[in-house]
Amino acid sequence: VPLSFQNPCWGITGFWRKADYDGGFFQYTQHIKVYDDQRPEIIFAQPDAFCSYDNLNCDGLVEYPFQLDENCTPDDLVVKVFLDANNDGILDGEITATALSGTYPDYVISGRFPIGCHAFEVRVQDGCGNTNARKLPFCVTDCKAPAPTCINGLAIELMPVDTDGDGIPDDCRMETWASDFIVSPMGDCSGPVTYSINRIGEAPNPAATGLVLTGADLGTVVVQIWAWDGAGNGDFCETYILVQDNMGSCASPSLLAVSGLIATEEAKPVEEVQVSLSGQSYQSMMTGADGMYSFGNLLQGYDYTVTPQRDGDYTNGVSTFDLVLINKHILGVQLLDSPYKIIAADANNSRSVTTLDMILLRKLILGIDIELANNTSWRFVRASYAFPMPSNPWFEDFPEIININNLAASVANGDFVAVKIGDVNLDAVTNSLMEVEERSHIGAFAFQVADAAVRAGSEYTVTFAASTAEADGYQGTLAFDNDKLELVDIIGGLAKDENFGLSRLSEGLIATSWNGKAETGQAMFSLVFRAKADGQLSELLGVSSRMVKAEAYNRSGEYLDLAIRFSSGTLAIAGFELYQNVPNPFRDETLISFNLPEPMPVTLTVSDATGRVLRLMRLDGAKGYNELAFKRGNLPTGVLQYTVKAGQYEATKKMLAVE
Repeated sequence: VPLSFQNPCWGITGFWRKADYDGGFFQYTQHIKVYDDQRPEIIFAQPDAFCSYDNLNCDGLVEYPFQLDENCTPDDLVVKVFLDANNDGILDGEITATALSGTYPDYVISGRFPIGCHAFEVRVQDGCGNTNARKLPFCVTDCKAPAPTCINGLAIELMPVDTDGDGIPDDCRMETWASDFIVSPMGDCSGPVTYSINRIGEAPNPAATGLVLTGADLGTVVVQIWAWDGAGNGDFCETYILVQDNMGSCASPSLLAVSGLIATEEAKPVEEVQVSLSGQSYQSMMTGADGMYSFGNLLQGYDYTVTPQRDGDYTNGVSTFDLVLINKHILGVQLLDSPYKIIAADANNSRSVTTLDMILLRKLILGIDIELANNTSWRFVRASYAFPMPSNPWFEDFPEIININNLAASVANGDFVAVKIGDVNLDAVTNSLMEVEERSHIGAFAFQVADAAVRAGSEYTVTFAASTAEADGYQGTLAFDNDKLELVDIIGGLAKDENFGLSRLSEGLIATSWNGKAETGQAMFSLVFRAKADGQLSELLGVSSRMVKAEAYNRSGEYLDLAIRFSSGTLAIAGFELYQNVPNPFRDETLISFNLPEPMPVTLTVSDATGRVLRLMRLDGAKGYNELAFKRGNLPTGVLQYTVKAGQYEATKKMLAVE
C-alpha cells in the first residue's frame, strides 16, 4: 500500500510504476543486499603431549580435535591444514582434517608424527570469501623405555685394599659396572642410552653406573640393571653377581662362613627358599635364581643349624600326569625311581604313598583345596644324606636341616635336595631364569559328543565318550556359554563327582581331572544342561586351560591335546587365552598365565592406567599353557594393565598392586 504522501491520486512519483491501468494501482521494487564480513572462528584446546611407543620409527599417534564457528555459510567452508614441523614457521606440506560424523563443526587431525614439538596451521575460508588461520601447537614425547637384556650372572673376585695407607691390606672390595651386564649396546629415539645398577630393594639412580662390593656381600647379590634414555624413560632386567673371595682377601682367622646350594634332584636351582641360620647368631636370607645361600661372619667353635623353608606354591608342577605316575607306583606297575619322588608323592605326610595322597592332589588340581593340611609345598633333604633303603625313604628320619657342631672351618657344601610335593615328573618351575620345557603333543584325546541344536527352556544330556583306549588320564577346563546354558547336573561314568571342580561354575567353567583305563566309546561322564537361549551345542561348549591346563596322556607317557569332537565334525580345542593374574590384588609377586595354540614368541607389556609402559618382557611361549612369575619391583601401586601379544593374538587384563 503506498504511503500517504505517495497517494496515486497526487501523482506518480519516481518510485512507483503504473502496473494496471484498469485497476488503478502501482507497484515498487526494492533491491536489498546483505553482506557477511565476519571471518569464521577456529576453536581448539591444546592437548597434553602425545606418546610415542615406537623405538624404531620414533613417532606417535596424534588425534587433534578442533571446531569451526561460522553462522552464515557453514556448508561452503574450505578447510586446509598444513604441518609446521618443529614449529619453526616453515610449512612442510598439506595434510587432511576429517569432519567428525562427516559434518560441520567438529574436525579432527590424525596421523603419526615424529617425536618433538610441532604445529598444525589451519586455514579456513567461508562462502563470502572471509578467511582465518590459526596455529595448533602439539608435542610428541618419547614414552618408550629401552628394554635391556642382561647376561645371566657374573662372578667377581674381591681384591685386597689398603684403606689406611700403611702398606698392609686391611679390607677387600671390587667395583663392577652396569654396562658389564648388557648383552649388546642399545639404540633409542631419545638416545644415547645410559645404564645404572642397584641392589634389589634399592631405588634406581640413573647416576649409579657402578657398584662397589665388599666382604659383606660374599655370596649371591641380586641386582637390577637399568637402561635410561634421554627422555628419562627407564626399564630394567634382573641378574646376579656371585661375589667370591678365593684369594682369602676378606678372611679372618675367627670369622667363618656357611654356604650351599639348594636344587632339585635334577640339579635345577630353587629360588625364594627362606634359609635360616641359628646358633651363636641368627641370620636369614632368601635364595636367588642360582639357588645359593651364604652366611658369613660366624665365630669359630660355635654350634649352628641351617634350616630351609618354602611354602605357598602348592600347584606348581602338580598335574594329573603326576597322579598317573603315583597310581602306577601304588599298583606296582611302574615304581617311582628315586626316594625324592616317593617323598613328593606323600601329599598327606603319612610316611607312605596311598590313594589318599592322590585324592588330596586332585583337589589341588581342581581348585577345591588351595593347600595341603598336613604338609608344606616343598621339603628339603640334606644332599649328603644316603638313604639306607631308597624304596622306603622313611626307613629312618631323613635330615631336613644341617647341624654344625663346633664350627672349625668354613662350610661350602651345605647343600639340600629340594622336593616339590606332588611333582613326581619334575616339571615344577624352580627359578625365574629357567626356561620352561616345551612338551610336544603328539595328538589329541578328543571326547566324542553328539552335536545338537538347543532350544530355550529344554534340558539336554550331553554325554562325553572316550575316543581311544590309549589314554591313561586327562585334565582341563570345560567352558560353556553361561548366558545360554545352565548346568543342572553331572552324571558320572568312569569319571565321578571327585573328578570335577565347580568353584567357578558361575563363570561357565568346570575343572576336570581323571586317570584310569577307558575303552573306546565308553561314557566318561554326562553334563545335563538347561538351555536359556537357542543355539548350537558345538558353539556353546568347548575346552579351555583357564582353571586347569588342558592336556591328556597316553599309555607311553606322551602328552596329548584335550579336545571335544562333535558329531557335526567340529573340533573344539584350547586356543589363545589370557587368564587373570593370581593373586589379585598382589603385593610383591603375581602369576600371569596364558594359553597358546602353537609355540611362538610372546611379548608381555605392563602399563599404568594412562597407557604408559612400565615393563616389557619377551619370552618364547610353548604350545598350550604358559605361566610367568611377575615381580612388581618398583612399580607403583594402583590399577595396572598387562597385555600379552603373540603373533596375531593379543589380549589385555587389569591387575591391582597394593602396599
